[in-house]
Amino acid sequence: MAATNEAKSKSNSVVDDLLQFLNASPTAFHAVDEAKKRLRSVGYEQVSEREDWKLEAGKKYFFTRNHSTIVAFAIGKKYVAGNGFHIVGAHTDSPCLKLKPVSKVTKGGYLEVGVQTYGGGLWHTWFDRDLTVAGRVVIKEQKNGSVSYIHRLVRVEDPIMRIPTLAIHLDRGADGFKVNTQSHLLPVLATSIKGELNKVVTKNDAQDDGETTESKSSPNNSKHHSLLLQLLANQLGCEPDDICDFELQACDMQPSLVGGAQKEFIFSGRLDNLCMSFCSLKALIDSTSSQTSLEHETGVRMVALFDHEEVGSNSAQGAGSPAMLNALSRITNSFSSDSSLIEKAIQRSFLVSADMAHALHPNYMDKHEENHQPKLHGGLVIKSNANQRYATNAITSFIFRELAVNHNIPVQDFVVRNDMACGSTIGPILASGVGIRTVDVGAPQLSMHSIREMCATDDVDHSYEHFKAYYEEFSNLDQKITVDM
Repeated sequence: MAATNEAKSKSNSVVDDLLQFLNASPTAFHAVDEAKKRLRSVGYEQVSEREDWKLEAGKKYFFTRNHSTIVAFAIGKKYVAGNGFHIVGAHTDSPCLKLKPVSKVTKGGYLEVGVQTYGGGLWHTWFDRDLTVAGRVVIKEQKNGSVSYIHRLVRVEDPIMRIPTLAIHLDRGADGFKVNTQSHLLPVLATSIKGELNKVVTKNDAQDDGETTESKSSPNNSKHHSLLLQLLANQLGCEPDDICDFELQACDMQPSLVGGAQKEFIFSGRLDNLCMSFCSLKALIDSTSSQTSLEHETGVRMVALFDHEEVGSNSAQGAGSPAMLNALSRITNSFSSDSSLIEKAIQRSFLVSADMAHALHPNYMDKHEENHQPKLHGGLVIKSNANQRYATNAITSFIFRELAVNHNIPVQDFVVRNDMACGSTIGPILASGVGIRTVDVGAPQLSMHSIREMCATDDVDHSYEHFKAYYEEFSNLDQKITVDM
């Protein structure tokens, strides 16, 4: 009984930690920032891709790219150049509405915010939600007569926008709710009259009205509502004219929480894929937390959280970039000048591509193949596809499944129906681009790509335990497997 209570307490701790991570991460930038804080707090040292790396066996490091991708790694004390990397890869981005370069829209007596769709979201779920904005801002700073520019993260803490649904009385002829993403998805910021009455008149505003000022007019005033700029400036503690540019997105104000009559579900935005990002990050941290964690490790334990998976990964910070290969090469080359060792290292390496999976929906059971129906609470789902939409094969699935068997962790299988298109992940991108053995997995969830998704609390614990076992035991298990001999 005591053991059961201890396990339950540990599971609750992991779930509570996930909720904190989710609530601190409204954007990919914030998710990376939260990951940085957690890594630094346990002794991981930040290195820069712009500088030379001086790495040591037994030490822990991380780097960021664009502040929306982060790679962390712990080098085993018995590591030598040419040994393998044990990686879990996930992504930091989720479908959302991103503000356009010119977001200022005024019509019908309203101040609206122009947005563009990012990824394949269920856009009808964004209507009638209390929204705010978050992201990063480029700010101009003046010190001792010199000008510099810094990037700052921002999150307006109040519900400042909403996308109202059209009343049914005005849309009786409609056959279901169909969203025109260009004309229907504009959040309302304010009414024009209130926006003008409460407008904070800056020097640039005065100049727009024809008054003479000594400062140059900021181009942002013609691109974005001055009310929005003032809200951002208030949050950042700067002047609106100091804001040079930004990358912002609309965010739901409702916090992530545990729900259901039995408190068995997590209701949250961005579970795809911050749930897998969190579980892999926590597993890496906890598998390298003690003084002896890396004592007998011959490889490098790594987590790689990429941006832009939802739009194809083709960016400087996406999984389609050289970021992964660059990291493997630089680590290997830090311990040897023999450039050929990276090829050996890749063949000794393994990637777990972790991206949320589709749980069986009780109201749409025909959408799943009869023998492959992942259930909530059933553990991580191993995804397979004969056409290589997932990178799993018999060897990689066996390795991942064997780790589960050794720890009595449940695991499931998923194959898409033959008459349905199959999604994909960073798995095939990295498997083909780097040449690394890969298994595609993910925790089961419902409402994927909705503004509010749901998964099971048990699966968070199962995922964390499975990833932790992988980091701690892969080196020994891999030595027992023979394929290309």
